[in-house]
Amino acid sequence: MPESKVVAVEELASSEANVSGSLRNDRPGPRPALMACMAVAILALLRSETGKFPPSTIIIEQFRAPVDRYVVELPAGLISEGETPEETAIRELEEETGFRASGVVQTSPLLVCDPGMTNANMKLVTVDVPFPENLEMPEQKLDPGEFIQARIVEIAKLSAELKEYERKGFVVDARLDHFASGFELAEKLRQSTM
Repeated sequence: MPESKVVAVEELASSEANVSGSLRNDRPGPRPALMACMAVAILALLRSETGKFPPSTIIIEQFRAPVDRYVVELPAGLISEGETPEETAIRELEEETGFRASGVVQTSPLLVCDPGMTNANMKLVTVDVPFPENLEMPEQKLDPGEFIQARIVEIAKLSAELKEYERKGFVVDARLDHFASGFELAEKLRQSTM
């Protein structure tokens, strides 16, 4: 990987910087290039092979300093050198939640998270986590300094759970809310209750 170098230094107000310190660029002209995939978010499909529990997923609660609040989000992580997004998703899911995926269901194209502020990007990797019997919460394998609370939520109840989190003062990650809202809307359309 080529070494980075400083090409200009400019004083700017904190309102003009994002989390990574990049200059907010809503002015015309060249922008930083979109980099290779940096990270993954993981949608784990927890499912019973015998119908003992409804389709569920895992969400995490984690303090995020840039917003100075606890955030509810999907498990996620940075891609290590030499790893594919799918390998990262399987590794990060096990580290953050203890769950072991049996395989990858699908991987999204490259997604940008906030293109008006940063060039941060990721892929959403959906993984299958089947259970022959009961759904049990495994032990997390957190890295030193990680403080993550994992929770299992039925997918059909996810939108209501996120509203409850918001009522309690948590911030809900946009990607998680978009998924929950899309699922809820699809159910309403399927049942023609709009």
